[in-house]
Amino acid sequence: MPPAMDSDSPQPRFSQEIKALLERLVDQPLTLAHVLSETAERGFCLVIGLLVLPFLFPMPPGFTTILGSACLLLSLQMAVGRRSPWLPKRVAQFQFPSILARQVLSNLKRVTRVTERFVRPRLPGLADNPTVWHINGVCISWLTLLLMSPIPMTNPIPTVGILIFVVATLEADGLVMILGYVATGLITSTFGLAGYLLWRSPELFQRWFPG
Repeated sequence: MPPAMDSDSPQPRFSQEIKALLERLVDQPLTLAHVLSETAERGFCLVIGLLVLPFLFPMPPGFTTILGSACLLLSLQMAVGRRSPWLPKRVAQFQFPSILARQVLSNLKRVTRVTERFVRPRLPGLADNPTVWHINGVCISWLTLLLMSPIPMTNPIPTVGILIFVVATLEADGLVMILGYVATGLITSTFGLAGYLLWRSPELFQRWFPG
């Protein structure tokens, strides 16, 4: 974990923080409670990013519920304005598996290449607005629910939306936050269409393949 810095020092970038955290998790799996205690207020978004990054890649079965539930609990706390993250004991004692940390770490450069190039502090009036903290929490909560939905092969789609908000919040980039709101609308429409097609699939199958 990066060392604590004084208030005049710039915050480390998301790519630096998440890489340092993943390297620690590869060597020694830590509980979510331990990670949250070390990351303080930034732990909200940093740990949410940690929890959803594995959904960008093929993931061993059995982790979706616990990772998604922890992400949802944290984002709901953002939505109601909490600044100190809290998790139930059972969830807080979950150890992030080193196999997942290793998998994400090996693919991290591909994920952070865009953020390092294009994301930077912009529109501080938006990025630092307390109301926006609530709104971002609501959006992340909604995207997490979509992430946990049973529609197959869709996990990376809401994950990208969540990561947009995570990076925008940690980097204080109001412009990227606006992109997150647009992405939330597009992702919601995509899932609405996918759900509609699944609901109509028996009828459509009979229409396209009669007899």
